[in-house]
Amino acid sequence: MNCRRLLLVFCLLTGVFLYSSDAGFGQASSISTTEQKSSPRQIQKKPSTHQKSSATKYRPTKRRKKVSPRIRRIRQAFVASANLRPMARQLLQNRTPAAYGGVEAYARRHANQDAGALAWLVVGYARILDHDYAKALVPLTRAKVHAGELGDYVTYYLGTAYMQTGRTAEAIATLNHFETKYPDSLVVRDAHVIYANALLEDHRPQEAVALLEQDREPVRVDVEWNLGRAYEAAGDTAKAATVFRNVYLSMPLAGEADLAAAELKKLGPSTSVAPLSAEERKGRADLLAKGRRYADAAREYHDLINELNPAERPDVIMAMAGAQMRSGHAQDAKHLLESLPGLNDDQSAQRLYLLGEAARASDDDNGFLSVVGQLRQQSPASRWLEQALLSEGNIYLLRRDYDHAIDAYRELQQRFPNGGRASYAHWKAAWLTLRQGRKDEAKKEFEEQIALYPASNEVPAAVYWRGRLAEDDGDATKAQACFQKLSDRFRNYYYADLARKELKKFPDGGDPPDYALLDKIPGIDLNQKIAEDETPADNLRVQKASLLSNGALVDLAARELQAAAEDEKGAWVTPETARIFEQNQLYNREIELVKHAVPNYFALDLPALPRAYWEALFPLPYWTDVKRFSARNELDPYLVVSLIRQESEFNPGAVSIKNAVGLMQLLPKTGKLVAKEEKMRHFRTNQLLTPSVNLQLGTKYFRTKVQRFGSFEYALAAYNAGDDRVKDWLSAGNFRDPEEFVESIPFTETREYVQAILRNASVYRQLYGTP
Repeated sequence: MNCRRLLLVFCLLTGVFLYSSDAGFGQASSISTTEQKSSPRQIQKKPSTHQKSSATKYRPTKRRKKVSPRIRRIRQAFVASANLRPMARQLLQNRTPAAYGGVEAYARRHANQDAGALAWLVVGYARILDHDYAKALVPLTRAKVHAGELGDYVTYYLGTAYMQTGRTAEAIATLNHFETKYPDSLVVRDAHVIYANALLEDHRPQEAVALLEQDREPVRVDVEWNLGRAYEAAGDTAKAATVFRNVYLSMPLAGEADLAAAELKKLGPSTSVAPLSAEERKGRADLLAKGRRYADAAREYHDLINELNPAERPDVIMAMAGAQMRSGHAQDAKHLLESLPGLNDDQSAQRLYLLGEAARASDDDNGFLSVVGQLRQQSPASRWLEQALLSEGNIYLLRRDYDHAIDAYRELQQRFPNGGRASYAHWKAAWLTLRQGRKDEAKKEFEEQIALYPASNEVPAAVYWRGRLAEDDGDATKAQACFQKLSDRFRNYYYADLARKELKKFPDGGDPPDYALLDKIPGIDLNQKIAEDETPADNLRVQKASLLSNGALVDLAARELQAAAEDEKGAWVTPETARIFEQNQLYNREIELVKHAVPNYFALDLPALPRAYWEALFPLPYWTDVKRFSARNELDPYLVVSLIRQESEFNPGAVSIKNAVGLMQLLPKTGKLVAKEEKMRHFRTNQLLTPSVNLQLGTKYFRTKVQRFGSFEYALAAYNAGDDRVKDWLSAGNFRDPEEFVESIPFTETREYVQAILRNASVYRQLYGTP
């Protein structure tokens, strides 16, 4: 035996492994290279944090910390299971027989490894998602043998499957002392709920009570509901009723609330718990309304009215009327409000406002305007008038009665200058003044917008259009100052990109232009600049999350990372969680995660955030197909990918409330029509869920919009609001350029939609260069 073999034997006996075997653990370099082959991220000069090669990122410069046996084992499992993810993802998404067969075959090939246990866990988890608990038992039992650090999840789901199939004794044996076996598990409380149910089935309610009492903080409805059941089974009906009462009153949106109501009714004769007070019942109804269960809230309010004294009834009746309107019963609300007596001033104003809203819901704009007149006379300082004036302005705007719209918006701002709607109303009045051709008046109002509301959402528009008017007047200094302010302060906003195009008209060099008014705009706080922190490679939860991600168990992985972040401080958890979402093609969740972490990201220049954040916010999935179909339809692929980001955030399974489907949110009838134009034989609506098909038809459909309207701005507006509306808007205004059209779109949703897509396309170009 030569020296090299002796060294190898020594390594195997002592548990020391060659560094290259796990050097890339937890990093994108260890992901199968077949995923996202076509992403331009792979050709960037400046790779993201999670794209750096393992050799670079983990090249030792000092003595490494000793790796614990637990981490060593889970790293080995991670490396061994790297090619499981695509199969696991397909299974958890589709749960077809073929998908089950693929993962089960993988598990058998790795029967004596932790990678096989992960595969069996995935199969069992998928069966539980299908509510096929009997078929979950075998894979979860097989997973136990080599479960390793995933033992808590295997045990929890196995106990669940036993319980759901009526095998109570096995459930108890499996889940007994769960917190002792897995003291750091994130599913301890979940396991306790299942175990408590098993104890109840086994006629051991006192043990169930003791178990669940220790899990009451933070409050969870499943814990509370089962604790109530345990107290009831133990014969302590007073405590049971107290728990059920709390579930019914404070958690009305949960399904257990109705069950708790039934239990309270059953326990009523045998307990001394006080009946529900009117205040408590109103609080429950308010929670239902807040949760948008308007019909249920209206019923609760109705049942309460006759039990109130006359002074308490008006508020409840108006709450009921509001719920009725929101549930589509405007006429019922109107009848209820018309005969409401004995109101104080604020209640009288609210009643009028609600009557106006009922008129609007019935398309009776004149009736609404009449109510606003009454409000103006009776309650000139009321918050209800403030809301009504905004609606009045919007009605006149849609009628194209711009002078009356200006009057309504201006009245709102002047009566309520510090209200939540004041800035928006001021801007609408200022913009419509310009559209009416009163340029000098508009200049003054744009400057007022900046001075009065410097931190408002409308300031970028005010600065841009003030700059454009200065440009028209030949005031180059003021114009350049406005455009430079936009470019610097609102770096990736829609109007900042337009401003940079305008800045190209001015000569470079010289002193920076000055416009004192712009100094009122507050700067953005960069004191909490996000660093590119290393993911803690020796944290067991981090390694566990990466292993779970190999099994496409994304929710479990994300939960492990969040728990790790409580111990390992630093700015690593967001990009690491985003990476796991991306690995599993959950781009919509990746985007929303980073949006929440950096809500002001559009104001930042690219260097202000680590590149990993930008790439998570602006991913490029399905890039080969996007480029191919964009080229076929003579479209900018960055514009197309920005449209997809806005429509579905790259979720190919997205279905809107209007039944628009897939990446580009095509209606089935639209898909069928375009498929016929594309000579796609035997087209079926469910093909819109296939990314390549949706992209083929969506780009073709968008191309027809561009051909019809000749401008991307108009085409995007039509994609969102429909061709007829865009034709109507274009015919109603003499717009000198598309930018003026966009700001004039009367639907806020459509206006912001167009601006967002054009803005996003600019960011994509900055990030990735020439497509």
